[in-house]
Amino acid sequence: MSVHLVGGGWTPAHQPDVFRGFIAEAAERAAAEGAPEPVVALLLLDPHGRQENPYLDYYRGAIAAGGGADVRVTGVSEVDGEFAPAALAGAHGVLVGGGPTPGYRRAVEPIAGELRRLVASGSPYLGFSAGAAIAADTALLGGWRIGGVPVCQEDAGEDLDEVTVEPGIGLVDLTVEVHAAQWGTLARLIAATEAGLVPGGVAIDEDTALIVGDTVRVAGGGSVWRVEATDRGVLVTTLGA
Repeated sequence: MSVHLVGGGWTPAHQPDVFRGFIAEAAERAAAEGAPEPVVALLLLDPHGRQENPYLDYYRGAIAAGGGADVRVTGVSEVDGEFAPAALAGAHGVLVGGGPTPGYRRAVEPIAGELRRLVASGSPYLGFSAGAAIAADTALLGGWRIGGVPVCQEDAGEDLDEVTVEPGIGLVDLTVEVHAAQWGTLARLIAATEAGLVPGGVAIDEDTALIVGDTVRVAGGGSVWRVEATDRGVLVTTLGA
């Protein structure tokens, strides 16, 4: 099974391509367990403290466009909420949504070990925007300056000043940036690599998925930008969908 890293984006036309592989793998897992349909655990932060996410309908629609599943939603407060292991009970696949990356990283910390176990046992994971960024071994949480020098737009900083790197869930061994072309975060990943904060990684466009499993492939409408540290500087290459 695979880890599906989605760079964000809200274009309905790309939903089938971006979500189809994830739903197919969850259905395969469900069939292996004799379940009539796949169960997807959808984990979301609520920015308003009501345990409701304003983009819930989008995620439901995207899952339906990808093939459909029994969606079981768990929402916790963006301020101080944490996900409990019960949120993953019976799941054949897990989708962690988008929003404030530092908040999602904090909220999934109590279940990070269980998420790794589920993926290792054959359940697919889909991270959407923040959910993709925190899937990494080394997660880039935000920030827009390094040593006081701007490296991307302040609006992309996630309310952090200096670029901040912390341990992530550990599902993939590369740092993940999202909204790459749309928010200019490719520049932040390049600068973080040059500064030695991360060893390199990938920056994923919106409406685009990087699917990491037995093979690595790209789906959707954009590109994935690979950033590597070399003896001659930082090398950037692209993978098209």
